[in-house]
Amino acid sequence: MVRNYPEISVCNAQCPSRQVLDLIADKWTAIVIYCLSKGTKRYSELQREIGGISQKMLTQTLRSLERDGIVSRMVYPVVPPMVEYSLTPLGETLIEPLCQLCKWAETHIPEVEAARNRYDRKLL
Repeated sequence: MVRNYPEISVCNAQCPSRQVLDLIADKWTAIVIYCLSKGTKRYSELQREIGGISQKMLTQTLRSLERDGIVSRMVYPVVPPMVEYSLTPLGETLIEPLCQLCKWAETHIPEVEAARNRYDRKLL
């Protein structure tokens, strides 16, 4: 059931948009969507491509994204079972903003690290 809220705003403490923002602000969510933006992947492909993610975190992230309608999960009736993940049309709307965010992180990490070092030196 979709509720009616008087003010749709992430600044409103009662607004469910905060839950959606929490979902997409999670680092694993952003990386999974980034990987799936390149096309459908099997679980093992995602696990290999996403360095540092545990099996538990990948499973939790994929389930959460599936529940929220961002990712679709296709199970093929073969032995051994084959499962593929892809972005839904709703998930595809996140490609541009999240890929831009990932590119920003890759581009600006030297500046962020330099700022952190300057800040940490001031504390000493």
